[in-house]
Amino acid sequence: MIPTLYDYWVHDVEVLKEKGRYELYPSNPYETVINTRPAISFYNDNNPDWMNVMIFYHVLAHIDFFQNNLYFRHTWDYDFTGRALSDKRMIAKLRSEKGRWVDYIIEFSRGIDNLVGYHGELSRLNRAPRTNQSKMLDFYFDVFLQSIKKVNITKYIKEIERYNECMRESRDLGEKAFFSEVLRKHPEFDAIYNKTLKKKPARKLDPIEYVLEHSPFLAKEKNNWMKPVVEVVRQTSLFFQPQIRTKIMNEGWASYWHEKLFLQDDRIEGHEVDFARTHAGVTSMPRVGLNPYALGLRLFYYIEQLTDKGKYSVEFRRLLDARERKQFDTKSGQGKDFLFKLRENFNDFMFINTFIDQDFINQYKLFVAGRRLNQQREVWEYYVQSRSAESYRQMVLDTLYHPPYIEIDEEKSKNSELYLIHRFEGKPLVKDFISNTMLGIEYLWGAAVKLETSEVVQAEPSQAKLPIPGLTMPLEDDRQPKEIKWQRVRYTMKDRKLSKENI
Repeated sequence: MIPTLYDYWVHDVEVLKEKGRYELYPSNPYETVINTRPAISFYNDNNPDWMNVMIFYHVLAHIDFFQNNLYFRHTWDYDFTGRALSDKRMIAKLRSEKGRWVDYIIEFSRGIDNLVGYHGELSRLNRAPRTNQSKMLDFYFDVFLQSIKKVNITKYIKEIERYNECMRESRDLGEKAFFSEVLRKHPEFDAIYNKTLKKKPARKLDPIEYVLEHSPFLAKEKNNWMKPVVEVVRQTSLFFQPQIRTKIMNEGWASYWHEKLFLQDDRIEGHEVDFARTHAGVTSMPRVGLNPYALGLRLFYYIEQLTDKGKYSVEFRRLLDARERKQFDTKSGQGKDFLFKLRENFNDFMFINTFIDQDFINQYKLFVAGRRLNQQREVWEYYVQSRSAESYRQMVLDTLYHPPYIEIDEEKSKNSELYLIHRFEGKPLVKDFISNTMLGIEYLWGAAVKLETSEVVQAEPSQAKLPIPGLTMPLEDDRQPKEIKWQRVRYTMKDRKLSKENI
């Protein structure tokens, strides 16, 4: 779908898979939008005109989201089409010289392309440049008082209060007045601070960057051609990171606007039923599973409705009576403005965690479905497990993209080895991917690679007796919560052989 993107066999597999799926289950409103300058969109060539108008409104909303949501900020400064075309030509040239080794490097790099420093890139772009005075303030409170002078909490708070008082009394000259007193008490402060300015601040590297800068294997002259290939994979991953982190918001925003705008368009005349059928097929809420179009659309309507009535206020949140909460309406009319602010500043995690509440669950009659074994009929059956907002919110959050947090431990990286540490966040790594991924890292690094992570201690599965004597089957839905025990382990990939040991 992206004509300028570098050729790779996985891309072909994805295209063929989607083509086969579409032939089995055709759905005409299919479209693709690419966040380029200008944006590119693809439509099916057999769509009726009225459907193309509807899809065009959907596409416009996607483009609006791409170019205004701050999680796409790093994609605004260059044209992806031009960069991707340059990358494609470079890789094609290397293929003619190096052959299949180019594809090996792409494969090994893509094995860790979800570990790119996406949030670090956003932080660099979105943070306002600090003045020298504000840097001095940060150094004084964060380093000088805490690490050098090691003052107690009482003195630290008094210094904060003194700073606030100086700012209130002297306004623009407040910081100058504050530091004049600091220098009187601590004459050495100025020299210590100026010494830190000479030090180049260390930038935290993601695993791909670290390999690119420190790999002994890639540093060899004969392997220098591999570096630009690895960098292409990294930059491409960075470009697409925000799309997977804003899928519910992005699709909900596009569905919201294609409905709003097309219902006001004269070209809907005579196609009202067709539009209703197509729109319902895209935005229907499944009883089991999750449809990002449907959930995002309903959340935007729900937020707009509550904002128009003034329900995002302290006054409303203090109400406990159900009838008073239902009748509350200040007629603020600020719903649309609030939606545009959300579109600019939120991602899926913030969107879901902030706005899925019990009123939303009740209004749309949502629930979390569970699955249990019917022992009498020997079939699985679905049932309503919970109607609470907390359970539904957690179910949605569990579906969101959340790559593992893996960093380099330079102190443990000895004898040319690369030591990776998985900062465990409650979810283990997928064991099926560990071997191939570490094999690729070992090749790019040129020496042994170690990975420290956490794995669950195996427990006996619960068994349920069936009517057939001697036959048991584990229950997927176990009402009794079990304590999960975690074990810290270390994987080692050396000479293309993987070993594991408990720590």
